[in-house]
Amino acid sequence: MKRVATIVGLAVLTGCNLAPTYSTPPPAVPERFPHATATALEGGAPATQITWEAFFQDPALRELIAQALDNNRDLGAATARIAQARAQFRIQQSQRLPGLDAGASGQRLRTPLSAADGAPRITVDSYAVQVAIPTFELDFWGRVANLSESARRQYLATVEAQQAFRLSLIANVAAAYYAVRASEEGIVLAQRSLDSRRETLELAQLRMDVGLTSSVDFHQSYVLVTQAQTQLAQLQRNREQALHLLQWLVGVPLPDPLPPGTPVGDARQLAALAPGLPSALLENRPDIRMAEHRLLAANANIGAARALYFPTIALTANTGYASGELSGLVSDSNRVWSFGAGVLLPLLDWGRRRAQVDMARGERDEREMSYQSTVQNAFREVADGLSAAQRNAEQILAQEKAVEVQGALVITAQDRYEVGLTPYLEVLDAERGRFAAEQTLLQLRAGALQDRVNLYTALGGGDLPPSGP
Repeated sequence: MKRVATIVGLAVLTGCNLAPTYSTPPPAVPERFPHATATALEGGAPATQITWEAFFQDPALRELIAQALDNNRDLGAATARIAQARAQFRIQQSQRLPGLDAGASGQRLRTPLSAADGAPRITVDSYAVQVAIPTFELDFWGRVANLSESARRQYLATVEAQQAFRLSLIANVAAAYYAVRASEEGIVLAQRSLDSRRETLELAQLRMDVGLTSSVDFHQSYVLVTQAQTQLAQLQRNREQALHLLQWLVGVPLPDPLPPGTPVGDARQLAALAPGLPSALLENRPDIRMAEHRLLAANANIGAARALYFPTIALTANTGYASGELSGLVSDSNRVWSFGAGVLLPLLDWGRRRAQVDMARGERDEREMSYQSTVQNAFREVADGLSAAQRNAEQILAQEKAVEVQGALVITAQDRYEVGLTPYLEVLDAERGRFAAEQTLLQLRAGALQDRVNLYTALGGGDLPPSGP
């Protein structure tokens, strides 16, 4: 047993690392975000300090996101991939230490009676118990250690992939929810406009019947009603499709109707955000952390490939007891042991080992470019979100004034028509303009909410980096 312990200790102490020294690639992005001082972001906190429960103030939306995180099938599949990667890492990690097997055997051998010389039968008994170390590679050159590190990094990358998908799922549920709410409010506007136009159509019918107006006014009013009906049907279709998407994301049937939610125009339903600095994205974004783990895995694979240039040293050992009699088997006089070692060094492989190193280096270079591209894309997404935060506020303010002016135009056109100063076509144009302005304002507000959600996820959301295995 002392010899077995010595072998285990030797295996732990041996080994060097032939992997290249790793340093994080420098991010090729500016030091600060543009529009980082937008008015819409004043008083905000870093995204990593705001959980999604605190970021979304609409109770109905919070409930839907919670259900999606529990029931979404794609998120469940991403979580299952974590278990697979963790098991693969544990399998690879187990090869860094020698195994230990225990066994026992018993055998009785009887020879046949010889017909020629009448020799008697011979019965031979043999019994043994032993503890053995199977063939174990001494990792002098760090090959097994680097393979284990590569598996660990792949596991951590899988964890980050699940975190990135989780943030994406939260954003997609919010987008579908806002599409539903915007369609519902648009339907209310369209229904109100349709009711108003039907009343106008009835009035035009009466005026035409008594000879106050021609059929032109009546038919123009009728066209306006059909336009409102078409727009109402389109908005209802949009709502139904958004509901279908939302149910697929949530993964369970939705209540019908949805619980009342916060109006789309209420900007207080989302917490304010502070953008921070681009360097913080390296730690906050799960997709960036995932890309770096994959880069580190590729770096470790170079070390494993380089180790193939050196001899592979393998050991075997066993110790135990063997005897021809079962009684007294476990005694010092029956103790046996064996120890073996082997060295293998390929002399001619026609460039196979060199090609393996080149392939590992190429993979590392590819992962480095992918990492830098991920960092640059993260910067672009945050910059887009900050720009949207500033410009959306300007657009909404301008559109609110446009709605106000269009409402005044409708009143003026109606008054002028009543006294005969303008044709009814002017009233129709004013009505169409007001409805279009109201729908545009509604879409701008819904888009602004979605842009703020995208900025939240682009900054890394409120999920802390996961711990290692």
